[in-house]
Amino acid sequence: MADSPTSSKSRSPTGRVKKPKGKGSPKPKRSPKGSPRGSAKGKLKLSAKKDEELDLSMASMGHPEIFPLVLTEKTQEIFNCRADIDITADNPYKLVKKDDIVQDMKTRAAISDFHPIKKIIQDYPGEELLIVFDRELKYGQAFYLIATEEAKESILNPPEPEEEEGELKEGIQEDYVYKPPVPKPWVSLGSEKEIEEESVKESPAKIKYMISRPHKEFGTRIKFFNRNASSDKYGYVECTAYQDKNFIIRQLERDTGIQVVPQEKETGTQTKWTYPKNEGTQYYPREFSGEEKNKYLSSEELKNFILSVAIRAEIALQQNEIMDAFFDDWKALAEDEGAFAGKSDVFLKEYQSFTDLHYLKDRTVSCICWHPTIYGIIAVSVTERLSYEERIQHSGKLLLWKAPILFWSFADPIHPQLMLECPEDIYCFQFSPSDPNIIAGGCMNGQVVLWDISPYEDRLQNAKTGGGGKRTTANMPSFMVEQQLAKELHMVRYCAVSSIEYGHKSVVTDIQWLPDIFEVNRMGTVFENRAGICIQLVTCSPDCSVLFWDLRSQKPGFQPSAEKKKDSKIITCPSEVSTAFKHLDLSWRPHIKLSLPKTDTGGEYSPMKISLREEHHHTKIQDRTQLQIRQEASKEKLPYSEVTTPSAKPPKLLENITTNFFVGTEDGEVLYTDWKMERDGDSGRLLSQKPSNIYNIHDGLVHTIQRSPFFKDIILSVGGWNFAIWKEGVTSGPLLQSSCAAKRYTVGHWSLSRAGVFFIGREDGNIDIWDLLEKTHEPSQTQNVCIALITCIKPWIYSSKQHFLAVSDDFGTLHILEISWTLSHPSINERSSVHHYFEREVKHLEYFDQRQEFRAQERVELEKESLLKKATTVGGQRSRELMEEQTKQDYLEFLDTEKNFLKGLGLLKGLDRFSP
Repeated sequence: MADSPTSSKSRSPTGRVKKPKGKGSPKPKRSPKGSPRGSAKGKLKLSAKKDEELDLSMASMGHPEIFPLVLTEKTQEIFNCRADIDITADNPYKLVKKDDIVQDMKTRAAISDFHPIKKIIQDYPGEELLIVFDRELKYGQAFYLIATEEAKESILNPPEPEEEEGELKEGIQEDYVYKPPVPKPWVSLGSEKEIEEESVKESPAKIKYMISRPHKEFGTRIKFFNRNASSDKYGYVECTAYQDKNFIIRQLERDTGIQVVPQEKETGTQTKWTYPKNEGTQYYPREFSGEEKNKYLSSEELKNFILSVAIRAEIALQQNEIMDAFFDDWKALAEDEGAFAGKSDVFLKEYQSFTDLHYLKDRTVSCICWHPTIYGIIAVSVTERLSYEERIQHSGKLLLWKAPILFWSFADPIHPQLMLECPEDIYCFQFSPSDPNIIAGGCMNGQVVLWDISPYEDRLQNAKTGGGGKRTTANMPSFMVEQQLAKELHMVRYCAVSSIEYGHKSVVTDIQWLPDIFEVNRMGTVFENRAGICIQLVTCSPDCSVLFWDLRSQKPGFQPSAEKKKDSKIITCPSEVSTAFKHLDLSWRPHIKLSLPKTDTGGEYSPMKISLREEHHHTKIQDRTQLQIRQEASKEKLPYSEVTTPSAKPPKLLENITTNFFVGTEDGEVLYTDWKMERDGDSGRLLSQKPSNIYNIHDGLVHTIQRSPFFKDIILSVGGWNFAIWKEGVTSGPLLQSSCAAKRYTVGHWSLSRAGVFFIGREDGNIDIWDLLEKTHEPSQTQNVCIALITCIKPWIYSSKQHFLAVSDDFGTLHILEISWTLSHPSINERSSVHHYFEREVKHLEYFDQRQEFRAQERVELEKESLLKKATTVGGQRSRELMEEQTKQDYLEFLDTEKNFLKGLGLLKGLDRFSP
């Protein structure tokens, strides 16, 4: 009835009501040819014909008693049925007297809104008609009229008992009716012969015995009595068994029965079987007949083939007897070189460890960075080992003393060689790729800090070579040595710190330098970098923002007047503090501010790690010649003062640099977005683009998202209890996703020398070493490094024979491990093999998507077939014949496919006995 759900868009064409045009009078139609235009008779015929053809009811939707209406405001006031005033969605019914409607049609004639259903109203048997307010426009208009008394009563007084019974029926499950299977005719495919051959038949002739008895003895009484068996020699004969040595029978043949059971193995893959299907197949082997066998064996083609390959087969057999075809000569040649580092040893060896009881007590290492040019120098940043609530409670104590960045040297594992003063605890920092003396770091309070250690480069060089104060303190007492070391330990003050007002509102979790080949403007467009040095960097924070920073000073016109007054009052820096970034101190603000808006809700994502297309991996081998060149180049001061103001000439636009990058969030999502800004058409503001791809893979915050140093489009993400490997451009999901580990993963890093190896640290102090060419379902090996949580992992290559892995833990200890020969030297064609593996995984994902689409279509077809079977009530014999015909047609198609396949292999020429 009126409460049945339907769509307002699926109206019948015959149910449309055209609204009168002009001042309310309907536009008359043109009269057909041959009919007089001015005659009243022709008009009556047209009106009668139009009333017969026009059907305004909802009969096409199954409700012929409903007639949609268009009621103007005047009509609503006349009949007191104003929308949302007299009639509401809670009380949508209005009873109107039939006489009032008839009087309105007489008074207003064709202008009346009830004129299109004039005949329906006049034929209505009752005195009151029901008008219903259709707020949701179920039937296309705001009102509709009920044209029958039965429908009116059912709407006003719905039957309550029937609804309760209907609700009870819906909750009760229908009884299952068993339908016995219908037997199908037996199709003989030759199995009777196999049964007949296996059946047992008596081959020897049977021996017949005839026992006779006189007829007179039939029916006589039998008397039984006891007798001693030993007294009568014919009554009992004993046959004892003995071994005859003259005859020995050996068992040469034995008839036994065996049953072959297939081996079962339980494995797991990424493919999910979502739709099980039961099928049965009856098949038989295809064999050549005797005539065909004789024909092929006696053919000239077979003889020519055997004669052509006989000599080659003999040579191959002789070579197999003479030498081992599977022996790898290249591996045998490399045995001597591999024995240098112990090829059988695949573990990480402890090379050195660093800790400090004064600066690292109750602190954890937050970031590790190897010095790009000086061997044996590694810098670490530390933070307080406190939670967010504990950090708030002890905020007063934390302000008094900040943990510095420590520089350790292999030559002195006890005392740090250099310390960088920090305005706040540093969570991450990076060396500039163009100038190793410039360091940028991110603080816990959201500020970005810059250091210049060029005056102390010689000190780090002397620490590497073992010179300096270490030689002069050889014959001194211990207390004098400590005093001299305390004097020599330098604390380097930061050059510039960003404005806390315009920076991040939370901890800076990742910082990366942009390459020296391009720069980014405020719109996110990539231009050529004419300076030739790295002048921009990117930071991210859980405050839902990604910021781009520029080392150059702002334009004079853009600088606020308040900041100009501050600059005039700035106190001159001490002489030991570098003035390279004096123009940025306390006034440095981000160049671009990106947000990561969510697509489904109004919130934003909280980034933890980012991965740009161009990442810097220090993979070059440091030889003595290269080291000298770098030392000479580092002495030249980079002209940062000259690039403070950009050139007036517009730079060149670079279109080949991609602006997309990966982001790992605090909630475990992996995003793929663009840093280019979009201008709002209404307000003209610059807005960030929404992420193009969003993946929920990790069950915890993402600790690592890093590109492979060998493949720029391969990304490793580590978070929660699993990791994943992605390929840029593949939107269907990760190429490889690990299962949940027993312990939570905390950090990960690619190997710098092998394309298929990466290291993952766990919270229990172990390191999982994964080799994709050896295993993909579990790590190749697991090695324990410490007992605390592993916070950072950074590999480094010093020479072709010496590779290091720096590992830090939650107790503030830095472990330097030496990577073994097997884990540091790639095998032959390892890079191409890993590349082929990734390509196979991409094809696997494409095939998986195709199978999902195919299964979805198959489910739709099965649902249609089930609906057709339910709708078919008669004609069962006909449907069975159609099924047999379809089966026969499918069998003929199978034979055609088999014939074409055999012809393609060259095994079938001409006609075949299996062809239809």
